[in-house]
Order: sequence, then structure tokens, then C-alpha cells
Amino acid sequence: MKTIHPLACVALSAALFAAVPALAQPPGATTSMDCSEASMQKASDAMMKMKDATKRAAAMKEMDMAKGMMAKKDMQGCMMQMKKAMGMVE
Repeated sequence: MKTIHPLACVALSAALFAAVPALAQPPGATTSMDCSEASMQKASDAMMKMKDATKRAAAMKEMDMAKGMMAKKDMQGCMMQMKKAMGMVE
């Protein structure tokens, strides 16, 4: 019987480990959100449909911060704020 090369096991484990978070997201989760005008508009549209005005205002505040980060070319900060905002969307 042939044994599996240890490096192949490590590579397979790494691939599975990377795939688990993506597979664990709820069906409606946005997985391809980036700091672009199109994504910002899509997120804003989703927020405008929120029924709870308090949550909508908080999410919009996060989006405003994301837009500020985008204007400063801080894409990591922008993504962080967008993720917070989208986490508030019902």
C-alpha cells in the first residue's frame, strides 16, 4: 500500500482550512463585497430596505466611515467598516 506524501497532506489540510469560513457563511451573506462604488451602492440599497430605523442609521454611519476610508485609499479600513455595516443588515 502506498503512503500519502506528508506535503500533500499539509496542502490538502490548508485548502480545507481556507474553505471552511466561506462555507460557514449564511446563504444571504455577501461574499464578494469590496471597496468599490458598485459595492457601496449595493450595500446602501440593502440598508435602505431595513425596517429598524435605529439599526439603519448605525449601518449608514459605518458606511459613511467606509466611504471616508475609501477616499483616503485605505482599502483595509474600508473593508473593515463595510463588513461592520453589512453585519447590521437584517
